[in-house]
Amino acid sequence: MNSPEVDLGLARYSDWAFTSSVVVLVVALLLLAVELAYSRSRKVADRELVGASVGADSASPGIVADIPRRPADERIGSAGLALVYVGTALLLACIVLRGLSTSRVPWGNMYEFINLTSFCGLVAAAVVLRRPQYRALWVFVLVPVLILLTVSGRWLYSHAAPVMPALQSYWLPIHVSVVSLGSGVFLVGGVASILFLVKMSRFGQPGHDGAVARVVQRLPDAQTLDRIAYRTTIFAFPVFGFGVIFGAIWAEEAWGRYWGWDPKETVSFIAWVVYAAYLHARSTAGWRDRKAAWINVVGFVAMVFNLFFINLVTVGLHSYAGVG
Repeated sequence: MNSPEVDLGLARYSDWAFTSSVVVLVVALLLLAVELAYSRSRKVADRELVGASVGADSASPGIVADIPRRPADERIGSAGLALVYVGTALLLACIVLRGLSTSRVPWGNMYEFINLTSFCGLVAAAVVLRRPQYRALWVFVLVPVLILLTVSGRWLYSHAAPVMPALQSYWLPIHVSVVSLGSGVFLVGGVASILFLVKMSRFGQPGHDGAVARVVQRLPDAQTLDRIAYRTTIFAFPVFGFGVIFGAIWAEEAWGRYWGWDPKETVSFIAWVVYAAYLHARSTAGWRDRKAAWINVVGFVAMVFNLFFINLVTVGLHSYAGVG
């Protein structure tokens, strides 16, 4: 069977969209970090200003004060959030153009899989963190996403090409897309649990001083972080589980067995069991707080281990990372 030709022009546009996405997201991270760094000092100043204005109003009835402009750090944060959406749209353009250039679904190697997973994580964060008071959390979501995209573009990049014969199946778009969605949402939940643990540590206690403590105190309260972690994980858990099931069905068609304890299968199953343990612990008295959060972090670490070490180091039936 002849392989479809690759449209090099569209492939080049896809690469440009990827690079532009990373650059825009880096700028967004810097702007949001500036807002995070200066928001608390601005809030203190605002409280002092409100107190002074109340006194002035009581002394001068009938005089309407001018409405102040939004503080500079808030405007910077709004610009950063807008750039997050632009960067996410550019990443989507990268994925779509890669697919159009190769006439196939654009997740046939590690480069494309990480791009899709990162996109799913960004979309999940956009849904979960849509309230203005959650904007500070974007800094901590963008850091792992940019690490993933940097590794993807720098070390795992593959030129646009037809998918390898081992992956030529109608199960490819089903299995990989579902796993990517679950993995991307797990990323948001993992970040939320890590921040929850930091918030519950001494750095999040009132009166604790230091640069780290000042940043931690600007985050949402611990209960909010725990709720974000739980809601994202309870969504991603069945999605990822279906992804594993679809992979098992594909394995039966490709290799004649549903399950063979291949390294990729094994670690995926372990991660899924860890997340099941987290959801159980989250609803069990005595385990709801730190213990459950630690289990969620272990699941997140297992996903990262599965993504990089299992795909790139171990040898198994899933050894087709497509490192170009």
